[in-house]
Amino acid sequence: MNYIEPHGHMVSRTTDDYERMAIAGCQAICEPAFWAGYDRASAEGFYDYFRQITEYEPKRAAKFGIQHYCWLCINPKEAEDLKLADDVIALIPQFIDKPGVLGIGEIGLNKNSRNELKIFEQHVQVAQDYDALVLIHTPHLEDKLKGTRLIVEALKNFPKIKPERVIIDHVEEHTIDHVLDHGFWAGITLYPESKCTPNRAIDMLEHRHAERIWMNSACDWGISDPLAVPKTMQAMRQRGWTPEMIQRVAWDNPRAFMGQCEKFKL
Repeated sequence: MNYIEPHGHMVSRTTDDYERMAIAGCQAICEPAFWAGYDRASAEGFYDYFRQITEYEPKRAAKFGIQHYCWLCINPKEAEDLKLADDVIALIPQFIDKPGVLGIGEIGLNKNSRNELKIFEQHVQVAQDYDALVLIHTPHLEDKLKGTRLIVEALKNFPKIKPERVIIDHVEEHTIDHVLDHGFWAGITLYPESKCTPNRAIDMLEHRHAERIWMNSACDWGISDPLAVPKTMQAMRQRGWTPEMIQRVAWDNPRAFMGQCEKFKL
C-alpha cells in the first residue's frame, strides 16, 4: 500500500534508506528544516542547508521515484541565539518560492523559553506574510502540554493564520485533544525509544477517529526508523483496520493537509 512520509529528516539518512522506503511504498517525503546534529555557527551554514533540502535532496529522492518536499526555518534547538535566528529568518525569502517548499517549519518550542517563543512568533509572521503552511514542533525536554498551550495561545495573535493550515507535531495522549479541539491538525511521531509506539499511535487515532491526524517517522540523527510508518500500517492491519481506514491516515490525511499548498502534487 502506498504511503506518504510527511516528516522525515532525510539529510541525516543514507541513500539506502530512500531505496528501502520506495520498496515499502513511499511516494512522497516532506522534510522539515531541523537541527544538524550540532549547533551551526553562522547563517551561512543554514544557507547551504537550505540549498541542500531544496535542490539536492529532491534529486536524491527522485532516483527512487519519490517526490521530495521541504519546509524552512531555524529550529527551536538553535533559536536561543537571537542574532543567529534573525539572520536565518532573513534568508527564508530567498528560498520560499522554490518548487518544493511547502511552508515554515518545524518551528516551535524546545525548552519553552522566552527566546524560543520570540523566534517562533517571528516565523509565524513570515508564514502569515507569505500565506504559507506551518509545521510546529512541540517540546520533548520540557513540559509538552505547557509548550503546546503556549504555542496555541501565541497563534491566536495572528488572525490570518488559519488553524486548518497548521499542523502541530509530536502530539501524545495528553496533548492531542488540546490540538485538535482548537481546529489544528495533529502529527503523531513514531520512534523506537521515545515518543509513540505503533500501538500508542493507533490508540490515539482510534480515540479521535483519525480526524486531521497524520503519522510520521521524523527519522533523523538519533535512534529512529525511516520505515516506522509502514510498520505501523502493518500493526493497523493486525488490529483489524480495513485498507480504506489505513489509507486515510497514511495517504489521504497528509495529502489533504499538504495539498493546501498548490506546490504539493502527487
